[in-house]
Amino acid sequence: MADNNFFEKVYVIARQIPFGRVTSYGAIAKAIGAARSARMVGYAMNASHNMGDVPAHRVVNRKGLLTGKFHFDGTNLMQQLLENEEIVVIDNQIIDFEKYFWEPPIMNE
Repeated sequence: MADNNFFEKVYVIARQIPFGRVTSYGAIAKAIGAARSARMVGYAMNASHNMGDVPAHRVVNRKGLLTGKFHFDGTNLMQQLLENEEIVVIDNQIIDFEKYFWEPPIMNE
């Protein structure tokens, strides 16, 4: 059973990611005080696809790879959504990842 409170904390952070920016699973985990839970953040992103207001396409791995792309409808939907925000993706990797990276604020309890 997934921790709904954990998932909701992840979604609070994910909803803050600005248009045209990305962050990582690990950065979100750190922001919610669960630094070793990047994989759980991935599970939360996967579970968010039917919510509509969680920009899961803006969450990638620590190297800028689109590791979650297989959880989107259509083979290139994640890439297309990022490209619509002027983010360049080549071979499933964000080019100039550091330029687009957004560091989430640490969430206070």
